[in-house]
Amino acid sequence: MIGIVVSRADSASVHIGEHLLSLADWDVQTDDERPDADGGGQFYRRDGFELREFDDLHIYIDDPADAFSTDIDVLAVVSRHSGETGALLTAHFTGNFGPAEYGGESGQFARACPNAQRAVVAALEEHAPDGYEVGIEATHHGPTQTTVPSMFVELGSGEDEWADPEGARAVAAAVLDIEGVEPDTDRQLVGFGGGHYAPRFFRVLEDTDWCVGHIAADWQLKAMGDPDENRDVIRRAFEASASDTALVDGDRDELAAVLEDEGYRVVSETWVRETADVALERVRELESDVTRIEDGLRFGADIDADSYETVSLPDGLLGEAQGIDLDAALQAVTETTVAFHTTEGGTRAVGHAAVTDDGYDELVERLCEILRQKYDTVNREDGRVTATVSAFDPSAARERGVPEGPAFGKLSSGQSVDVEGETITPAEVSRERVIEYVI
Repeated sequence: MIGIVVSRADSASVHIGEHLLSLADWDVQTDDERPDADGGGQFYRRDGFELREFDDLHIYIDDPADAFSTDIDVLAVVSRHSGETGALLTAHFTGNFGPAEYGGESGQFARACPNAQRAVVAALEEHAPDGYEVGIEATHHGPTQTTVPSMFVELGSGEDEWADPEGARAVAAAVLDIEGVEPDTDRQLVGFGGGHYAPRFFRVLEDTDWCVGHIAADWQLKAMGDPDENRDVIRRAFEASASDTALVDGDRDELAAVLEDEGYRVVSETWVRETADVALERVRELESDVTRIEDGLRFGADIDADSYETVSLPDGLLGEAQGIDLDAALQAVTETTVAFHTTEGGTRAVGHAAVTDDGYDELVERLCEILRQKYDTVNREDGRVTATVSAFDPSAARERGVPEGPAFGKLSSGQSVDVEGETITPAEVSRERVIEYVI
């Protein structure tokens, strides 16, 4: 059940509320035990939703959830957004990393609903009228004591948009679209740093299956002060986000040290992207068995295999294949492993890998195929790969009287040359080169 809060002190909230009532069929009910100003009196119910109206501005209502007649899973506060951002539909959580200047309590946070926020942002993008941007914001203002997970869903950013029926209808439709959405998943993180509109964390929502809970933008971190002296505030932000993972935007070594000392995992955006759609238990196993994602772990096509073994990659053979066709070699490793170690920003495989029973043999065969682009013969036998190729031998050419220069170039490229009336073929001035790799 989703509880919807409409504030009569906010014209945009009232406008969105009107569209909520017009977009669906509602049962009109009466709560005589609670004052009309505090969400009582006439209210509205339909499958999955209950809507109540309050006189006070929503940021100053201590716990709007207390007014609802039934247990609700998520509280959606429809609201105006104010700023110099043009037409914008946005969502955010509430709380104060520093002093409480606009409702709530200092250093306190309302319980976030990261999965519901992801869903409502996707719905806002679907319903946004032409000319409207969609985004998220960092945590700010009250309330901070809601007893259920909550979020603000907003129409902005000025008087024209607050009165815009298309914008209000889009927010209303987006809220109705999240019926039945759970507030949380097992993939939630807390954000630190960056601007108020949190572009890095919005990318996480857009491009991965991770959700984002509370976000402390640069200005909130400044308001909070020394991370070491405000560990209790940081702990409350994680508790209110149902998360133990932090993504830090920018170089904040002191903050990262405090987070790690508190037992939270500090990850990079690369880590978040690489773990998308990968079971977190499998991530933990592979980071223990192969290497950490920050140190080059990448996942292969067999990531969902029931079991795997950790092996050393055939680095000599692999290096030769990567020298011939780097992209094809990386593709071969990716398609035959559970996970593998990389260097150079994930572009070159090296070291160890996790493979299934037949994954290693398949990888070796794929690498041999790449070698056949360059070598005349490639044979695999008794734990070795042997490759041979006939190559131009300058010393043999000199012995046949071939002058250095263009004639050398022709012979090395497979063309015959004439020297004092005699035709010299490439085969006559070539030697066989053999390389061998243990696999």
